[in-house]
Amino acid sequence: WKASFFLFAYAGAFSYGYLSLETGVGALVLFGAVQITMILVGFLKGDRFNCIEWFGVAAAFFGFIYLVAPNISTPSVSGFILMSIAGVAWGFYTLIGRGAIAPLLDTSFNFLRTLPFIAVLVLFTYQNYSISPEGLLLAALSGGLTSGVGYAIWFLALGGLSSIQASVVQLLVPVLAAIGGVIFSYETISLHLIISSSVVLGGVLIVL
Repeated sequence: WKASFFLFAYAGAFSYGYLSLETGVGALVLFGAVQITMILVGFLKGDRFNCIEWFGVAAAFFGFIYLVAPNISTPSVSGFILMSIAGVAWGFYTLIGRGAIAPLLDTSFNFLRTLPFIAVLVLFTYQNYSISPEGLLLAALSGGLTSGVGYAIWFLALGGLSSIQASVVQLLVPVLAAIGGVIFSYETISLHLIISSSVVLGGVLIVL
């Protein structure tokens, strides 16, 4: 139930936060909050990072900032707070997931146990809903298939990563998304993308 609450908090705050944030600044706030949460919790539990690990984290985060820098603008206060909540919630969800024994089963039940939280949210927000068959189909595919399977794979991967490794590996997500844009949306391969991706990847490799 604890994992399900954090999953709901992440998804809800993420969804509403992006209504008032641009992509770049939203990603910066989200991943910044994830990094701070996981590193701070690890520190409180007694984890101590050596100089090389700190350098890797700093390099990866610098590369990430450089990647999203062209799309950064001053965020709204509400969007900033919501995305920060989303980042903290995802950080705790990830930390809980390190103890998963059956990742796919655990993820399935985590999704199912978010339903009571969603029901409460619906009671307060149903008047703002606009539902279409296409929207329902896309939501089901995005949530149940791509996100659900992706989260299960993430839980499986966490078994072989320390908390600091897990925190910094996630900085590869926006890089992979940008590369996906090149492959699937025919976006151009820019020097900016090459430099930022190389720095993020280098930082991650140093930590690993």
